[in-house]
Amino acid sequence: MNRPGSGNRSRPGVGTRRWGWGRVPEQRDRVRVGTAPGLPGEPPLLASRLTPAVPPEPVVARPRLLRRLDEGSAGPVTLVTAPAGWGKTTLLATWVRLAAATPEAGSAPDDGVGSAPAWVSVEAGDDGDRLWAYLAAALRTATGAADDNLVAPLPAGPPRPDQLELLAAGLAALERPVLLVLDDLHRVADPAALTGLEFLLRHCEGRLHLVVGARAGLPLAVHRLRLAGELTEIGPDELAFTDDEVADLLTAHGAPLPATAVRRLRTRTGGWPAALRIAALALRGRPDPERWVGQFGGDQPEIAGYLREEVLAAVDPADRDLLRRTALAETVCADLAEALTGRADAGQALADLAEVGGLLRREDSRPPWYRCDPLLADLLRAELARLPGDELRELHERAADWYAGDGRPADGLRHALAAGRWDLAGDLFVAHWPELTRYDDEPVSGPTPPPPPPDVLRADPEVALACAAERAYVGDLPAATGHLRDAAAYADALPVPRRDRFLRMATALELTVARLAGDRAEVRAAAARLLRTRPPTSTPPAPAASTPADIAPSAQVGPAAGVPADRHLGTDDADLRAFTGTALGLVELACGALPAGRFVRARAAAREAGRPRTELVGASRSALLLAVRGDLHAAERAAGDALGMPPCRGWSCRLDCSYAYLALAVVALHRDQPEEAAANLALAGQATGPVGAVDSVSSSAAGEPVAAALAAWCGAHLHRDAGDPATGQRMLVRARESLPDEPSAAELSGLLRAAEAEIRAERGDLDGARALLADVTADAATPALAVALARVQLRAGDPAAAGRTLPDWQAPPAAAWPLPVRLDAGLLDAVLADRNGDVRRVGRTLEQVLDLAGAQGCRRVFTRADPSVRDLLAAHLDAGTAHFPLVSDLVRQVEQSAAPPSAESAGSLDEPLTERELTILRYLQSILSNVEIAAELSLSVNTVKTHVRNIYRKLGATRRREAVRRARELRLI
Repeated sequence: MNRPGSGNRSRPGVGTRRWGWGRVPEQRDRVRVGTAPGLPGEPPLLASRLTPAVPPEPVVARPRLLRRLDEGSAGPVTLVTAPAGWGKTTLLATWVRLAAATPEAGSAPDDGVGSAPAWVSVEAGDDGDRLWAYLAAALRTATGAADDNLVAPLPAGPPRPDQLELLAAGLAALERPVLLVLDDLHRVADPAALTGLEFLLRHCEGRLHLVVGARAGLPLAVHRLRLAGELTEIGPDELAFTDDEVADLLTAHGAPLPATAVRRLRTRTGGWPAALRIAALALRGRPDPERWVGQFGGDQPEIAGYLREEVLAAVDPADRDLLRRTALAETVCADLAEALTGRADAGQALADLAEVGGLLRREDSRPPWYRCDPLLADLLRAELARLPGDELRELHERAADWYAGDGRPADGLRHALAAGRWDLAGDLFVAHWPELTRYDDEPVSGPTPPPPPPDVLRADPEVALACAAERAYVGDLPAATGHLRDAAAYADALPVPRRDRFLRMATALELTVARLAGDRAEVRAAAARLLRTRPPTSTPPAPAASTPADIAPSAQVGPAAGVPADRHLGTDDADLRAFTGTALGLVELACGALPAGRFVRARAAAREAGRPRTELVGASRSALLLAVRGDLHAAERAAGDALGMPPCRGWSCRLDCSYAYLALAVVALHRDQPEEAAANLALAGQATGPVGAVDSVSSSAAGEPVAAALAAWCGAHLHRDAGDPATGQRMLVRARESLPDEPSAAELSGLLRAAEAEIRAERGDLDGARALLADVTADAATPALAVALARVQLRAGDPAAAGRTLPDWQAPPAAAWPLPVRLDAGLLDAVLADRNGDVRRVGRTLEQVLDLAGAQGCRRVFTRADPSVRDLLAAHLDAGTAHFPLVSDLVRQVEQSAAPPSAESAGSLDEPLTERELTILRYLQSILSNVEIAAELSLSVNTVKTHVRNIYRKLGATRRREAVRRARELRLI
């Protein structure tokens, strides 16, 4: 008898066929309108509730979700949960109808499931009587129980325990399991009606498999099933459309869009299927569809109506008010929600709306922060804007006070300006100006704050600077420039100390605007002007406001009001160094340069000044650039610091985290840890797109060219190591083409060209490799290219040319090279010396390379080198080395990376070596005597001698060197 889960339900053609729904097999017609099988005198059962509805055309094939259902349905319960409009019913109906249309997929002898799935659509208000009437009909259909023996125990309502036992026994006696789909199960009015289902699941010996579609709040024992490993869950994150699926949907509706517009639409909707279908219908015939996508939002009539009727209609009025008020913020936590609503239970309400209602997304942070889906947030903010002005200003004021007290100056500034709290806005700007700038392109929504009255600006021009900082933060650069002009118009009336401070902060804002606008020349000019404003002697750093007392607002600034007395009149030198260094580093990075030192210095200054947001930028970028240079320990520390910082302040730091993960991927690559490198590379996708894909580089390089190129460089090496050099080569070509055509990108371009040339040569395309390096000479500015050319020449059989081309890796200027390049050059130098028979030089060179590599844990340069390197390392063991454990491990690792030995060379031992003998055999590679080996292993000398004699006998050797040679042939060491 086949047991449940004995195999997966494979469906031929998933993802390739075009859907065209015909009739479902005849067994679906056995229950018809006006008939009530097994329940005489009861209201008739509707066949439409026992058959999945025909999905709306056109249907987009989603093979990844169909596979998830196939895999999950082999277990007891599969739960598809999401709010309205997420395509639950469409997905389940597609899956069931596909199973019915391909009966061989549901009746193969080894798939563990009987006929095609049975279906029940639950309607609002279904009680136990009605639900079990339909369950009985569905079970009868699924099992083909024409004589009603299986469902005969079922009464005209929820079954009693004894009746459930009979039904469970009947299910357990079935040869094959029954697969039952329950759609919209959240509509069940009486939770007690589902206790019978749980009983059947526990006692039917795996003969009942449930697939449930619901919005949320199921009375099923979900947590018990999850802990028992009996639950497969598919939620909004999986149901959300990918870029490819959005493109397929738009094409199917006759409204194709360019890739950039597709991504924008997917981001704007969060992948919500209902909104995407509405957008696809609305896009047809639009004269400028890309512009329409840019204006698409949840406040549009079609989307707003759907959200009100399908999503918000069932929400409790108090919870809807909480959603509306907290929509004032991008993300919200319990304390902020309590401040905005006055509800002591705000935290629990947020958790319920996230877990039960599915209306909020919980972010991975502690304490938990929640975020609305973008379109729902649009609608809620539109409703919020219709509140009376005084009430709306009070909400902004509450938010401003909370953010200020929580040490979140950018959010506090935005709400202070919206509330007209000019005093608090000025205090926040003066105390935190280095942190009030954008380092990513995460969207920041919210209404434009009203401009301050002229009398406020006349009394305090720094309020205009605060307005400029807020507008620059949200990307409204024209408005920011306008506020800067307004501020300058009132600056002459300031006393001299404040005027100097005003000039510094205004210049800093000019630099920020220029950086966000991409005006690199102005960034450099503004940075120079800003550094010239440094005070003659450094003043103590201004404390970063983190408590309400630090930034306590004074009286409202008005025509006769003065500036708060507690504003800091000095700007610390560390602030200026951190701010200008970070800005210049970001500009250089955007040009394709690798300014590791600049970010290291900026990070140190930011830490000195107590500016965590600026420090995070420096830590994450320096981590990646240090990893590329081969300073692996410093890169690891910087990446760890960066990843440890974001949760503490609620910033949007996905881009910073991506740089840190990419740094860890490069570190793991140099240490030849491919699994760890691939895992971190996947986590780095926020900065570079899906970095494993060849096409991802060009799509994301415009914003982060260095990150995208280095992700491609890292991924290309991993593909090459995995035996797929062609994909790696394509990734490198695209990455190189996407780099800015500027001299500053020469070093990074050289790394990409060198890697591509090596892959071409490895694939036998020596001419292509030479052509790629045609302009390279021995004194090339980029040593990576010269080393790559020398390796290509050696592979082509011209060691003399390779020797002439190889740059001097031991000369003083070589100390500035990236360490991996220097190691490559040194190892190639050792190979050339071996070709010339210079054994002493080989030994000296290898020892110098090992000194450099061992300090940072670099292993890839050895383990992924040409096969001849293994022989050099093995001979170096025999000759003696200060790095015996490292070289011994490298020899074994190189051997494992090489092709498996032939049967002739490997052979087999008549009597295998013991574990102790293998350990001593490894020591025989060294220059240690038997006495020293005994001391190392805490054994007696006689014991070691006995083991050595046994090793010689088993290997058929008479001398130590012969035994080592024989062991290497057999791949024992």
